[in-house]
Amino acid sequence: MPTTPPSLRPGDQVAIVCTARKVSREELAPAIQILESWGLRVTLGESVAAAYHQFGGDDALRARDFQRQLDDPAIRAILVARGGYGTPRIIDLIDFSRFEQNPKWVAGFSDITTLNCHLLRLGHESIHGVMPFIFAQPGGADALESLRRALFGEEISYAVAAHPLNRPGTAEGELVGGNLSLLQTLSGTPSDVSTAGRILFLEDIEEYLYSVDRMLVHLDRAGKLRDLAGLVVGHFTNPQDNAIPFGLSCYEIIDQYAGKYQFPVAYGFPVGHEPANLALICGRRARLTVAAEGTQLSYAK
Repeated sequence: MPTTPPSLRPGDQVAIVCTARKVSREELAPAIQILESWGLRVTLGESVAAAYHQFGGDDALRARDFQRQLDDPAIRAILVARGGYGTPRIIDLIDFSRFEQNPKWVAGFSDITTLNCHLLRLGHESIHGVMPFIFAQPGGADALESLRRALFGEEISYAVAAHPLNRPGTAEGELVGGNLSLLQTLSGTPSDVSTAGRILFLEDIEEYLYSVDRMLVHLDRAGKLRDLAGLVVGHFTNPQDNAIPFGLSCYEIIDQYAGKYQFPVAYGFPVGHEPANLALICGRRARLTVAAEGTQLSYAK
C-alpha cells in the first residue's frame, strides 16, 4: 500500500517550482496570498521566473530546483506552478532516495501526471489537483478547497450527477491516472504504473478526436483497461476534429473501449482542465459507486 505523506499544519513551509512551463512571480502573487491565508509559509524555487524558451528554465535548472525542494526537510509540500510540457524531460534526472526517507506531498496535474505516476511507482501517494498558476481562476473555489483539504488531511468525498453513459456498479481500489496523453507517454517507461485492480481516472485537453481514439487503442492493447476495478472519466476540454469528422465524441470513444469490460464507469467527473478540478489522491484506496442517481467517490476506511 502506498505511503501517505504527513498532513500539513499551519506554519509549515511549502515550495512552488516549475517542472514544465514557465511562470512569473507576478502570476503567482494570488496563489501566494491564498497559501498564506491557509497559514503556510511559501518559498519560490529558482525555476520560478526562470525562462528557457517555453520552459521554466532549462532541464538542468528545473531538475536542480525540484531536487532541492525534495531534499530539504524544511519543505513539507511541493506545488508545481503550472503544467504545459517539460516534466518527462527531467524525471530521470531526479534522485528520490532522500524523499523516500522523508516523504512530502507533491501536487499538480496535466504534465504533472508524470510525477503522480512516478511517485506511485515508488510507492507514495501524491495529489492530482489545481496548480498555483490558476488558484484564483473564476469558478475554481471548490477545486481549491478540495486541494486544501487533501494537503491538510481532512476528509474528502465527492458526489457527482448521473451521466447517460455511466455504467453502474461499485468498485474499490487505489486511484491512478491523470492526463491521457501523459499516461500514454509514460507507458513502458520507469514511470509507468500498473492499473490492475485500481480505479483509473482520465482527462485531457485540446486533443484531436482521432488521437484520443489512438491513445485508447494503445492503453487497451497494453492491457491497461482489462483488469481495472473502475473507471472515472473527467473533462476532455476543447476537443479538436479534422475536416472529415471523426464521428464520435471523446466520451463515446472511451465508451467503445470501456464497454468491452465489466467494471463500473463514471463519466462527467469534475477533474481536468476546467475550473471544476477536484483534488484526487493518487495511490489512495477509494470506493467508487455509480448508481442511477449519480456517482459517489470517497476514500476507503
